[in-house]
Amino acid sequence: MTSHGTGYASYVYAVCRPFDGEAVEGTVGVGGRPLHLVTEEDLTAVVSAVPLEEFDEEALKSRLEDLRLLEEMVRAHHGVVDTVARLAVTVPLRLATVYHGDERVRGVLRAHAETFEATLRELTGRVELGVKVYADAGTRSPVTEPSGGSLPGESRGRAYLRRRKEQRELRDDTWRRAAVLCERTDEVLSGLSHAREQHPPQNAALSEVPGENVMNHAYLVDQERVEDFLAAVRDLRSHAREGVRIEVSGPWVPYSFASPRSSEVGV
Repeated sequence: MTSHGTGYASYVYAVCRPFDGEAVEGTVGVGGRPLHLVTEEDLTAVVSAVPLEEFDEEALKSRLEDLRLLEEMVRAHHGVVDTVARLAVTVPLRLATVYHGDERVRGVLRAHAETFEATLRELTGRVELGVKVYADAGTRSPVTEPSGGSLPGESRGRAYLRRRKEQRELRDDTWRRAAVLCERTDEVLSGLSHAREQHPPQNAALSEVPGENVMNHAYLVDQERVEDFLAAVRDLRSHAREGVRIEVSGPWVPYSFASPRSSEVGV
């Protein structure tokens, strides 16, 4: 399938090495649209034909602002990428990468061939693992817990100031522990990884995870070193001091290491 008519655009999920298209028959993407492949020499784009009226610049902006539609798109997009990644080395593209037809997609494959080739080589045999470090000054042992009441002969005002001072000291101590854990974690895990990407810390209110996210890194890891990587995280976790913790997720398709230069909205 190479043409959808004037009323359709091409939504691209990923670029990969050519594979048998029968492997994705029956798989649907955004809006329940079936997948097809667009191949240009040694590169294949995984595509759905989507209604242009729903994915032109204005319509797409509205769609991305609608949380329900956005969530549906995210799930469909990642579902396709995960499926394709099990079949071939895959460069996942950004959400809502849309072009005005398959011929435009072929042009992008030609224009960005060197970038795609370099990224595919880098991703071959590797996966992404996410690592986060959290600090929680509310976690304290009985020894460090600030006194709740007043000391003998202490006024209510002095007791309040003392408790505030203890709380500040506890928070400062927790942050020092977190800084040490972040530095040690990155040192150890970078030594087990091919590459590392630093992401902004997650907002605690949005993530609904206790504590404050102080490190949010993604590591590109050779598949044969994943177990070593996870063992290192377990060791780091076992030595983490009170009030700080380390979490790992994955392995994932390496979104963090796909080239952003290969994505654009071009309807």
